[in-house]
Amino acid sequence: MEKIIDNNYYDLIINNVSIPTYDSGDNITLLNFRHSLLNVPVAEFDPCILGSFPYHNFPTLYTLTSTISIEKSGIGTVQRNPFLGLFGRGVIIGIIDTGIDYPHQAFLHNDNTTRILSIWDQTIQDGPPPQGFTFGTEYNRDTINLALRSENPLTIVPTTDTNGHGTSIASIIAGRPNEENTFSGVVPESELVVVKLKEAKPISKQIMFVPEDKLCYQESDIILALRYLETYASTSSRPIVICIALGSSMGSHDGSSAVSNYVNYLARIPGIGLSVSAGNEGSSRRHYFNSTTTAPFYNDFELRIGENDKLFSMEIWPYALGRLSIDISSPNRESTQQVYPAISDCRVFNFIFTPSALWVNNFIFEEETGDQLILVRFQNALSGVWRIRIQSLDDSPLSFHAWMPSGNLISNETFFLNPNPDTTITSPGNGVSQMTVTAYNQFDESILLESSRGYTRNGLVAPDIASPGYQIPCALPGNLYGTLTGTGAAAAHAAGAMAMLMEWGITRGNYTLMSGYDANRLIIRGARRDDTLVYPNNIWGYGKLDVNSLFERLTNI
Repeated sequence: MEKIIDNNYYDLIINNVSIPTYDSGDNITLLNFRHSLLNVPVAEFDPCILGSFPYHNFPTLYTLTSTISIEKSGIGTVQRNPFLGLFGRGVIIGIIDTGIDYPHQAFLHNDNTTRILSIWDQTIQDGPPPQGFTFGTEYNRDTINLALRSENPLTIVPTTDTNGHGTSIASIIAGRPNEENTFSGVVPESELVVVKLKEAKPISKQIMFVPEDKLCYQESDIILALRYLETYASTSSRPIVICIALGSSMGSHDGSSAVSNYVNYLARIPGIGLSVSAGNEGSSRRHYFNSTTTAPFYNDFELRIGENDKLFSMEIWPYALGRLSIDISSPNRESTQQVYPAISDCRVFNFIFTPSALWVNNFIFEEETGDQLILVRFQNALSGVWRIRIQSLDDSPLSFHAWMPSGNLISNETFFLNPNPDTTITSPGNGVSQMTVTAYNQFDESILLESSRGYTRNGLVAPDIASPGYQIPCALPGNLYGTLTGTGAAAAHAAGAMAMLMEWGITRGNYTLMSGYDANRLIIRGARRDDTLVYPNNIWGYGKLDVNSLFERLTNI
């Protein structure tokens, strides 16, 4: 346990076949059937350890994806139908987020007992961890109810949600109706299992050049949370719908990451549904794309860096079968000169007339994808316009994507001057089998401009569905209510719809082998589509969520 929460150890994700190479006692933690976590001691921090160990060994860092609707998605119609009346009874809702305000009335039965089956708080190390896990504290329903009966619940169950994002997501899916605040979750008779993620280690932020005060979460902890939820649902023999309202612009954007692989596996298991947010990077100007098909075979593009963004990274993923070099020039025209591809080289550039320093990894072969990857990390970045040249070393056509970090890891003052809003779906929304959800404004039927757009880098259709995501009513810590906007809110709304399907199919025995992938395809088939658009498309996916239309197709009601 100590090494997983100890900042003196790097967390590295390795394939399980590699365990005999590294195993020396308690430095290995099983993540799932394919991956494990390797803890490597930090002798002295060196950014070029990313190069000594492959890029894909370092956990991706994830950020939060959110900042009336029931009628727009057909959910109210299904709930009022006496032959359906689907409210999530018998279905577990799995939340992986910032925690939950468990005393909130939205998560209580009418007798003031909890509707939460279990909470695994990864941040508290005082109590027993879940069976099979080595850190955090698990609180079961009996303990939570004991806390609720006490004068000060937090003395018995001290888990909280100081951010509010997890509480909001959970309530949109499963919150108990509150007429005074005109609020109701989509499936208010479902029960919840919650994982409160611990924040990414400072050493993990350091290696990816993320400022220490930025809120983000490690891929490895999300994988452990998924395994916990999978195990809980299997032990209780009940269907579960998991909502992941988190996203990352790190990685290849083709579903090959460790967490995307696991999500894809889980979505094919009967009784496990997954609703994943598409991300809010559509209007952030943090993606650039170029395809150069004629000579001269190079491309120049510009990156504007804001005053407050001194520490961040940029990833460039080429399509080219040939080799590409990179040349980076500061606003005062100092240049790195060409940096050529290599197997594991890490180059450091300290400029003379500015305090800026760059770490450049030009990997000729990124092991997880087999593609070239150019990783640039900026320290004390000089504000202004930086110029970047990508050049073919084989005098042949080239094309590539460049991505900046997602969410709040950089400010809106840092952006590409000629951005491309497409191919901005965040991980794990760029996987294959889960339901990836974008957000639209249910009041005027328009897509939210910030919603990430498809397709994936390898051409897979994403997003799958558009769901209401603008000012969605939600619960907030402290028995308060408010609204949530973004694709995280939309993913929560769609998760509720998937829970209705799981209740109809598994709990009521109409389709007992329904998997998350099955539910996703059924939701796609029932989507509302505009006659003026061609589907699927990279903005709306297969259309707008419409659960009533889906059940009309299934039951002929």
